[in-house]
Amino acid sequence: MQQDRQEIDPADPWFPPAGGPAGTPGPDAGQDRAAGIPVQRRRAPGAAAEPAHPGGRAARRRQAAAERPRRRALKWTAGVGALVLVAGCGGAYYAYQHFNNNITAVKVQLGSEAERPKAAGDALNILVIGTDSREGLGREYGDEGSTGHADTTLLFHVAKDRSNATVISIPRDLMVPIPECEINGGKKIPGSARTMFNESLGQEGRDPGCTWKTVEKMTGIRVDHFVMVNFDAVKTLSTAVGGVEVCAAKDINDPDSHLRMSKGRHVVQGDEALAFVRTRHAVGLGGDLTRIPLQQQFISSMIRSIKSSDTLTSPTKLWKLADAATKALTVDDGIGSVDKLKDLALDISKVDTKNITFTTVPVLDDPKDENRLVLKQPDAGQVFSLVAGDRSLTGTAAPAAPDAAQTTAAPSPTATAPAVDAKDVRVAVRNGSGTPGQAQQAVDKLRAKGFAKATTAPNAAATPTSSVSYPTGKAAEASALAASLGLPADAVREDPKAGSRDGLAVVLGKDVLAAASASAAAAPTEAPKDLQRVQADDTDVCAK
Repeated sequence: MQQDRQEIDPADPWFPPAGGPAGTPGPDAGQDRAAGIPVQRRRAPGAAAEPAHPGGRAARRRQAAAERPRRRALKWTAGVGALVLVAGCGGAYYAYQHFNNNITAVKVQLGSEAERPKAAGDALNILVIGTDSREGLGREYGDEGSTGHADTTLLFHVAKDRSNATVISIPRDLMVPIPECEINGGKKIPGSARTMFNESLGQEGRDPGCTWKTVEKMTGIRVDHFVMVNFDAVKTLSTAVGGVEVCAAKDINDPDSHLRMSKGRHVVQGDEALAFVRTRHAVGLGGDLTRIPLQQQFISSMIRSIKSSDTLTSPTKLWKLADAATKALTVDDGIGSVDKLKDLALDISKVDTKNITFTTVPVLDDPKDENRLVLKQPDAGQVFSLVAGDRSLTGTAAPAAPDAAQTTAAPSPTATAPAVDAKDVRVAVRNGSGTPGQAQQAVDKLRAKGFAKATTAPNAAATPTSSVSYPTGKAAEASALAASLGLPADAVREDPKAGSRDGLAVVLGKDVLAAASASAAAAPTEAPKDLQRVQADDTDVCAK
């Protein structure tokens, strides 16, 4: 953009100023258009005058023209070298400290591991909380000095293979149980059997950890981190990226949010951007469910702006964006540093914009209060199960497996099934799970998969984990057996006491019960048919 080209390059302070004592450009100062940085073309103070060039003025012009590209290349190389050197010695440290000091980190108390959902593994679940806090914003936005509630909440799920992401909006008016929570300092805040979701933050002193626990209890999805932003963040971030394009399907005049917008496309930033995401009374049915698609449209557009080449190639915009973001965000202490936030951002940025799907948790009007909402079941549970099971709403296929000849893959956590003649493999299955009937179920499963000589054996002592032991020379058969039972690769082990004529021995532990339970509760394969969605790459979404 033209404006970007006119801005001062961040490297300028590390170069000697041109011109006189006041630092104004000298008469011969120029602009290296290829490099995009100021170039000084005047003689250094005290330097001798250039000697007369033989051949007259025309020859001197020809000589200067021939040397100009070389001089420019040398100056550009020197400039980059100086920038890298200064950044390495002091500039990078200054930037690191500057951004680090901007960040506000909060330690959250989440209770025991036994109370929380199962870990998401390599998938990422980030809770984004938009608070309506007015602290420091004066009376312009009403409720001056309010500490804020969970006004806008998004659960951002990033698939373990980074091929897709799902973002679930949770309405502020949703009636939910809020569990007891402990805030930093040890104070315990009583829970509530039924109250508005937005009161999970702020009310009675609840901190983001209370919202975190509420979401985990409601969804059964384990949250890894939280990021909280306030009104001011919308203003500063939208301005830092040079504005966010939004669309209105009709003229909007909302005196409550102060949004006045004509029908069509607009680029909003600052106060106008905040008014856009806050408006609800002048669009749709005038409630929170109407405002959510506006916010999804705005966030999608901001993601596109941040990932655009115009932003990523502008040092000035990147600095403004990083400065605004680190000042605006409150995060958990697990990502409370520039390094950790950077790593998280790089991880999320791997997802293609077209594979980011926004949706709203399915809800119904609360039969007890028409101004409140309740979860629509079984649809809400279906959506939560999809996300917990790392299934995409965009239907993207998992990345193709790399060519074995080109790469060495890490060992699979599940045993592989090499080609063996299963019908001749003798297998004795013992039950150590503590639950009767497991050995016979395993034998039936193995026989169905070709292990015709599988039989039950006397029960084993109770054990938490299953195992497959084998005599020397039968590792392939043991791996195939473990794979048939769905056991992990590390369950297979050689028995040095077994003879060459012995068969394979299986001991079933309590983990087979957990595996069976997980299989029974497998994630659904598709979302509810009428689920609201917005794709992050869809530029045709307009506020109605």
